[in-house]
Amino acid sequence: MPSATMIEPDLPLAERLFERLRAQSHDGVGMTRDSYGAGEQAAHETMADCARQLGLVVRRDAALNLYLTLPGRRRDLPAVMTGSHLDSVPRGGNYDGAAGVVAGLAVLAGWVRAGATPQRDVVVMGIRAEESAWFPVSYAGSKAAFGLLDAQALQSPRADTGRPLGDHIRDCGGQPELVAAGVPALQATGLDCFVELHIEQGPVLMGAGQPLGVVTGICGSHRYRAARVLGRYAHSGATPRGHRADAVVALAALIDRLQAIWAEMENDGHELTLTFGQVYTDPRQADFSKVPGQVSFSVDIRSRDTATLRLMDEHLLTTARAIATAQGVSFEWGPASGSQPAVMDPALRQALHAAAAGISAGVRDMPSGAGHDSATFANQGVPSAMLFVRNANGSHNPDEAMDMADFAAGARVLGQVLAGRAEVAVAAP
Repeated sequence: MPSATMIEPDLPLAERLFERLRAQSHDGVGMTRDSYGAGEQAAHETMADCARQLGLVVRRDAALNLYLTLPGRRRDLPAVMTGSHLDSVPRGGNYDGAAGVVAGLAVLAGWVRAGATPQRDVVVMGIRAEESAWFPVSYAGSKAAFGLLDAQALQSPRADTGRPLGDHIRDCGGQPELVAAGVPALQATGLDCFVELHIEQGPVLMGAGQPLGVVTGICGSHRYRAARVLGRYAHSGATPRGHRADAVVALAALIDRLQAIWAEMENDGHELTLTFGQVYTDPRQADFSKVPGQVSFSVDIRSRDTATLRLMDEHLLTTARAIATAQGVSFEWGPASGSQPAVMDPALRQALHAAAAGISAGVRDMPSGAGHDSATFANQGVPSAMLFVRNANGSHNPDEAMDMADFAAGARVLGQVLAGRAEVAVAAP
């Protein structure tokens, strides 16, 4: 049987799937596919319908992760897996996450059309709830698949409804009691590899003029989503500076000092990012004629090095304590959340580079500052890799602009690597 590593993905199918996702997800501004809600649910049904038409085996686990399988000749062998998430942030773009699932289906559709059969199962996974904009839990779907999502996480409230994650899973038809019990749908020993195609969410590939990136590692995070600084409300005209406990001034001092510490850490060789993504006063009490007595804010620290995450967190807390003492305020941090960094598999990275070279596609090694489900797989001992596809205008906004020619290059590279790992072959004519 001849090699099938060069079978062309079904790119017209990919375009149809993207258009269907766009039509069913557009909220008037961008795309909203809410985690364990109507938007994500519709996207999963779209992918399942496509898989059935291709003759793939469709199944879901207790957390409603979706598995679309082309059976292999040796079903006892560890499976080759690809895929990504299908949820989005509110008013996001059409490609973040979804491109990885669509690419996997396009690859398998090409194989089916060519009469190709893999030696081992090849699975496209549609992962639930990767975007932690909805629930304060990192990688909820992929953690649940490995039996790692505990009962406490299932009590996490959704940002818009306030209802627990477990209730939303049940509403969509899942079994949160099995998730809480740690019943795994996936075992590392049952997987040969996991390869995730994803749009780049920053400007590196656009700036370099290259369509593809091979990810070296995925950043972990340390977050305070619901922090507050508490001062004292007072009259803006009648309260002299020395008598104030101004929450806004205290937070401004913290942000300013942490920016300087960030620069110092970078100069010392640390790689990290620090973001205060939400800053707001209490709308019920704040007024232009009041000294602000409360400010709510969030902190997001990211790095591929756990020691760097710990060091920046120490700087954050130490600096806040000093400001609190000096300015007569207090800081409340609320629950901490986060994720572990992950390193991508060297052999898979080499295979992605070789496949890109084979189609003369420009490619570069690069880290991922954003988190991805591949980190869950890698940290469970599954050989994992990520392929970035160039994307204009960043991500988490309605202006994502992946060119289909770049997607085609990524799908071809993905297809070659999956075919090599799964030992795909077509019958001789």
